[in-house]
Amino acid sequence: MIEAIVRYFHFLGIIILAGTLVSKHMLLVGQVNVQQMQKLAKIDRVYGTSALIVFLAGLTLWFMVGKPKAFYSANGLFHLKVTLFFVMSILSIYPTIFIVKANRAKQAVTNIPKRVVNTVRAELLCLILIPLTAVFMAKGYGL
Repeated sequence: MIEAIVRYFHFLGIIILAGTLVSKHMLLVGQVNVQQMQKLAKIDRVYGTSALIVFLAGLTLWFMVGKPKAFYSANGLFHLKVTLFFVMSILSIYPTIFIVKANRAKQAVTNIPKRVVNTVRAELLCLILIPLTAVFMAKGYGL
């Protein structure tokens, strides 16, 4: 029963993470006003919280419940999956810092740097590749 609950939170976190990342990408266009920046800040907080839920549930699945730890630890695709998640997490730092600073500045209009948009796009790329590694793992590849 505990494994099912942990898996549920893992999946729920992934779904929320994906939804907020796509929402953030859609709102990061050219110029945003104060209300849009406040919305971006809220979305970014939910994104960070969901990433933490995914991480903690994933660690729980790896080390405490579910398949034996060795199943994951010996799988190269699992290591790729974890690496992609960490790359995605590290990439998210720059847009988050930008959003926090811009939200505090409360400017009437904020120009969104192309680098912020491209960083979010790189996060989306990682997010697209992570389930691919999971599908191959489920089929027994990577061992």
